[in-house]
Amino acid sequence: MSDSTLTRRRILSGGLTAGGSFALTPGLWASSLLRTPTQTLGPFYPTRIPLDADNDLVRVAAHTRPAEGEVVHLFGRVLDVSGQALPGAQVEIWQCDAAGFYHHPRDRGERADPNFQGYGRMRADDEGRYRFRTIMPVPYPGRTPHIHFQVTAADGRRLVTQMYIKDHPLNADDFIYRRLREDLRPLVEVAFEPAPSIEPGSAAGTFDLVL
Repeated sequence: MSDSTLTRRRILSGGLTAGGSFALTPGLWASSLLRTPTQTLGPFYPTRIPLDADNDLVRVAAHTRPAEGEVVHLFGRVLDVSGQALPGAQVEIWQCDAAGFYHHPRDRGERADPNFQGYGRMRADDEGRYRFRTIMPVPYPGRTPHIHFQVTAADGRRLVTQMYIKDHPLNADDFIYRRLREDLRPLVEVAFEPAPSIEPGSAAGTFDLVL
C-alpha cells in the first residue's frame, strides 16, 4: 500500500480537529485503517468458474487474439485494520467486456467477447500483494464502470465490494455507488495512470483491500 493510501485511510478513520491536527486516540495512527466498504455481489458472479481463471483476463488459454479494450494492470494488497498483510487471501474479480457484456446467462442476451476471460482469481503473496491484468472497466445501461471484487482470507473472513474509476462522470448517477457515504467513496475509487513501462499503451492503478 502506498504512503498516500495509508494516510487517506487513517485520516478518514481519525478525522481532523478544527485546527487541522489529527484527532486520534492513542495508537490509532499506527494501528487503525478503515475497512473497505462492502457492496453487493451483483447478479453476474459466474455460474461456473471458467477453466482459465488466472489473473490475466486479457488472454484466454488456447485463444490467439487478446481481449478488446484498453489493458490495465491492477495492483494492491490485502490487509486487516491493523495494517497487517493477510497472506494467502483469495482475490477474485469479474467484470463486463469492452462492449458492456458479462459472460453470464442472465445478461442481456448478447455474446460476450470470447477472448476476454471475464473472471480471474489469485492468492495474495506473503506480503498480501495481488495483481491482475485486465481491461479498463466500461459502462453499460444503468451502471458506471466498475470491477467486482470478492476476497476470502485464510481465516474465512470475506469481503465483497466493487471498484470504481476515480472522478468518472457516471459515478454520481450510479445507484450502487450512491449508496456509499461520501466520505467512504475514495476507498473504492482508483486513479489509473499511463503505464508504458509495464506494457505499451496500458494503464495501472492500485486498489488496497482492508478486511
